[in-house]
Amino acid sequence: MPQYKLIDQNNEFIVVNKPAGLISHRTEYIKEESLADQVLKDFPDMKNIGENEFRPGIMHRLDKSASGLMVLARSSESYENLKNQFKERVIEKKYSALVYGKIIRDYDEINFLIGRSSKGGKMAAFPLTKKGKANFDGRNARTLFEVKKRFINYTLIEAKIETGRTHQVRVHLSAYGHPLVGDNLYATRKTKLKNEKLGMERIFLVANFLSFRNIAGKIYKYEIDLPEDLKELLNKIK
Repeated sequence: MPQYKLIDQNNEFIVVNKPAGLISHRTEYIKEESLADQVLKDFPDMKNIGENEFRPGIMHRLDKSASGLMVLARSSESYENLKNQFKERVIEKKYSALVYGKIIRDYDEINFLIGRSSKGGKMAAFPLTKKGKANFDGRNARTLFEVKKRFINYTLIEAKIETGRTHQVRVHLSAYGHPLVGDNLYATRKTKLKNEKLGMERIFLVANFLSFRNIAGKIYKYEIDLPEDLKELLNKIK
């Protein structure tokens, strides 16, 4: 089982790098070992922090097949502080993502609504309007991105989300016409075959930047590099 890496710790919070292949937390139906389980072994005092026994101290989540930075609260006061920042959308999160195809624009905004897919087990993107009227099939979602490097058949981008919808980056980029490399859930038939050829066991999505304020208002910023396997992939593709 992949193990998390501790990035920083103090009396208010810990910041970790969650590896791909590890779920953020268990649920009533999902019993496999999670980041929360691993953290509790090292920080048992966090057991009763938060509003859900399966999510002690956890403020946000990353998909199992993604990796990157997460902040967990170590006290009830810190939990409320971070919870309010997420609610007010002042916490800054950025992701490195590799997508299929060459994106022409240097930067853009994706604002498709996001809701549950009728197919089940996944989310779906919906247009803002339907038959000339406001569409209520999904919830508002906003993703901004900037191109970092263009390849012949791929584009490396930095994505910033201003809402925290389930699978937001994955759903938005797929709806934008550029699915994430390694993502079979929101892939086209063609990109599924490409994922298989690349031998991807994870999605190319890394939460590489995180910024928030502690209780006293001090700003904390964290940034990590890409995992070695993703660096190697960038050296292989065209």
